[in-house]
Amino acid sequence: MANKQQFFDYIVKGNTFKGESITLGAAMLEGETITNALVKVPLKTLNRHGLIAGATGTGKTKTLQVLAENLSDKGVPVLLMDMKGDLSGIAQPSPGHPKIDERHKKIGIPFTPKAFPVEILSLSKQGGVRLRATVSEFGPVLFSRILNVSETQAGIISVIFKYCDDNKLPLLDLKDFKKVLQYATNEGKAELAKDYGRISPASTGAILRRIVELEQQGGDLFFGEKSFEVDDLLRVDEDGRGYVNILRLTDIQDRPKLFSTFMLSLLAEIYSTFPEQGDSGRPELVIFIDEAHLIFKEASDALLNQIESIVKLIRSKGVGLYFVTQNPTDIPDAVLSQLGLKVQHALRAFTAKDRKAIKLTAENYPLSDYYDTAQVLTSLGIGEALVTALNEKGIPTPLSATLMRAPMSRMDILEDDELKDLLKQSKLISKYNEEIDRESAYELLNKKIEASEKLAKKEAASKSSSRRSSGRSTSRRSSSRRRSTQNPFIKVLTSPTVIRSVLGILGKMMR
Repeated sequence: MANKQQFFDYIVKGNTFKGESITLGAAMLEGETITNALVKVPLKTLNRHGLIAGATGTGKTKTLQVLAENLSDKGVPVLLMDMKGDLSGIAQPSPGHPKIDERHKKIGIPFTPKAFPVEILSLSKQGGVRLRATVSEFGPVLFSRILNVSETQAGIISVIFKYCDDNKLPLLDLKDFKKVLQYATNEGKAELAKDYGRISPASTGAILRRIVELEQQGGDLFFGEKSFEVDDLLRVDEDGRGYVNILRLTDIQDRPKLFSTFMLSLLAEIYSTFPEQGDSGRPELVIFIDEAHLIFKEASDALLNQIESIVKLIRSKGVGLYFVTQNPTDIPDAVLSQLGLKVQHALRAFTAKDRKAIKLTAENYPLSDYYDTAQVLTSLGIGEALVTALNEKGIPTPLSATLMRAPMSRMDILEDDELKDLLKQSKLISKYNEEIDRESAYELLNKKIEASEKLAKKEAASKSSSRRSSGRSTSRRSSSRRRSTQNPFIKVLTSPTVIRSVLGILGKMMR
């Protein structure tokens, strides 16, 4: 049996930091909670990304909620991807419960019910602040990767973007891009070939099919104006608490391409606009991605490479990414290797494949003199987890089986009336929810085609009129020629010689 005092000292020493920190719970040894052996995460290292994993019903969402609440209290804004629709309760205080009081007594910290400032966001027509981006903002490289096109087709997409830039044709939504694509294949074929080279109809057809696939997953709702400004994710309330921005995604679970598109767009925009933070004392923004496997599901290799690159680079902007999923194997190894905080709830071993996955998962955690990691992973209860983070020097903290603290806010969704009241209080809905369809490539090309058709008709009518006029003049000349040559006998009788001869004969007869 391990020495409890030694274990207590080991945990406390490994979780003592100079700067601010967030308390997740108390360490457990051999199934018993060691009161006041608090397991913490330094605020400074929360931009180092993290993972919250575990089987269904083990408490992943509540852990996410605890982290979001404590970050908000520290003045750090948060963005939550709410796939199941059960995070809106953060806007209301917890009603409390005797089991919560009992849990916090074991941990050694008080429980204080509290509500937090919340902004509801949406990618679709659900209630909330609409998130959109224009096709132009994606650029040809990112747009090509989203569509998963070939190298040749990606070259055509680059030509389309260049043509639109050169001719001041705004690419705002998918119908704009489709219109330019059709124009390049038909009416504008000669125009584009002259300046940009020949464009294959087969390639444009393949690109068009990819766009239709994206539209069917709701991409037409995401692309357009007004574009969401990522700085609006960084708001704090009058008390200095960071806003918890909750993106409702309950209606796009079966549309992974739209989710991947949005995530890649958001991360790229954040990376390009946020200033470099360096090694600051706190994160600028923390993003939690629930059901994270949906980002990587059906994603092309090019898209995965782009996501992996951004994950590696975005830390320098003060942004932390936290993936919430059932199994760590849902996350690509290149991403998993970048993660600092790991909160692993229980895993269930029902098959040989499950046991193998648990063994591999255990190898991702620091070695411990106090735990058989693989065994602990299958014996954790609800609201318990193995936790390791990075300390302020970037060294992993001691691996701790942890009794997690309870959320201070409601562990349930908002009622319809509560949600309506929250949306009424929003300062962003009026800014983003007006649908704008200003003149862009679609309308401008339609005008150009219409003007071209009118000009062609006018030229055709002019040529037709000219041909008719020329026909009448030719007809008169031809008629005169026909009259003068139509009867040789008459021509002889009317010739001057015959007339003079006849007149001479008549003159002799009269004498």
